[in-house]
Amino acid sequence: MQKIEQNIEERIEKSLDDIRGYLQEDGGNVEFVGYDDSTGVLYVRLTGSCAECPFSIMTLRAGIERYVKSEIEEIFRIEQVK
Repeated sequence: MQKIEQNIEERIEKSLDDIRGYLQEDGGNVEFVGYDDSTGVLYVRLTGSCAECPFSIMTLRAGIERYVKSEIEEIFRIEQVK
């Protein structure tokens, strides 16, 4: 039986779902905006309390980016959009 490969968007959503619970505990969330396969850049929007938090860049880099990059080798960087 062949394994059906998930497309990159499905893999990104699953990876983001894995960490959403932690963000939601503090009243925040992360939203998938887009992915540029030519650069490997994933674009996300932080929402809720994460959108205005002064530590949001740390959440993005040390939390979200680190986890997603470990799960999806095609991701080179994550950028936040407003």
